[in-house]
Amino acid sequence: MSSDSKKGIPSNEELIEELTKNLESSAIKTDFSGGDESHHSESDSEVDTNINEENEIRDEDYIDDALLKERDDKLPEEKKRELLQEALSLKNEGNIKFKNQEHEEASKIYTDALRTCPLIFPNYRAIFFANRAAAKSNINIESAIQDCTRAIELDPDYLKAYIRRSKLFERNDKLDEALDDLKKVLEIDRNYAEVAYNARVLQEKINERNEKLKTEMMAKLKDLGNMVLKPFGLSTQNFQLNQDPNTGGYSVNFKQ
Repeated sequence: MSSDSKKGIPSNEELIEELTKNLESSAIKTDFSGGDESHHSESDSEVDTNINEENEIRDEDYIDDALLKERDDKLPEEKKRELLQEALSLKNEGNIKFKNQEHEEASKIYTDALRTCPLIFPNYRAIFFANRAAAKSNINIESAIQDCTRAIELDPDYLKAYIRRSKLFERNDKLDEALDDLKKVLEIDRNYAEVAYNARVLQEKINERNEKLKTEMMAKLKDLGNMVLKPFGLSTQNFQLNQDPNTGGYSVNFKQ
């Protein structure tokens, strides 16, 4: 026994042995060996469960397009049509929940529709995403905006999705993004009178916001200027700011 052990202090060897004696039993075991299909499915399920529990990577309304594609590739066309009808039935159930203001339940049902509907029906999937966005609009605005975006990606001419996202952007104080969506609607349908009116109103709000920000900025610059000029016995009152109507630029004139 070493002198350290005699004094009650463990040696380096003893420390290493103590730290590593349970290492094998506590390690996470991953089986990379071959096996039947059910074995792999069970292993994959266990891995996904651990990831969800520990890192919470996927929320309850996550749509895994890769898994859907893998499923769809194995299905005949007739079965895909059957799944579409199931998804449409789910959408109708979700609509009833939404009308009854059961928004969380409606959102879950639209999620089920999205997980049921094959990827080869993008226009229907766009509707399901847009409907889920409506259900989420009073629950999670950011998530609702993301669903509108998914709907637009699937159907770039989906006017209702642009309008819905515009309203959500406006509620989230993202006025410029809201106006961009209304402009996109008018690009697709220039005769959409209601949207044209809302776009003008929104433009006025943006102009008012910009003027307010400009006034606040000029006031801060004035305060900063007075602080810098004070040691010289000057202030911003000694300077006159003139805007050129042609170029929009400014010139500064000194006055006593």
